[in-house]
Amino acid sequence: MKKLGIILAIAFMSFMDSNAQVEYKVITSVESIVPSGLGRSRIVSASEERNYKDFTSSRTEEDDERNKSDRGDIRVKNFEETKLLNFYNIGGIRFQNIAANDAVVTSKINTMVEEGWELAFVTSAVESDSGKDDGQGIFITRYIFKRNKPTN
Repeated sequence: MKKLGIILAIAFMSFMDSNAQVEYKVITSVESIVPSGLGRSRIVSASEERNYKDFTSSRTEEDDERNKSDRGDIRVKNFEETKLLNFYNIGGIRFQNIAANDAVVTSKINTMVEEGWELAFVTSAVESDSGKDDGQGIFITRYIFKRNKPTN
């Protein structure tokens, strides 16, 4: 009988979890890898929401009209921007800057966790200097957090 009670309790708890609504939040870090430290590095977090459906159209063979949504409506004017240091300065790569950025990013992640968010996924990419005449480059990382939506 005791085992049956435990099994029912576990089943009930897993049922409750499966009905919880989840929300996601994306935080992006952009770190400059432009030589001579000329780039800008930031952590960026939107303070507004957008519904992708407002900017989405369906195209078919019969109806091949392009998406005419206004790009200005997509822009977010309320966002949080945290300064980071560039990977390079005039003397070359700065490992101290990378360590400083790690400390700031860690602080952001820890704050998000304290606010009830769970780090779910991390993805990164790089567009690097491709030669003598390029002089461009960024290292971008997207941190995707999730949490259960508060119930009313």
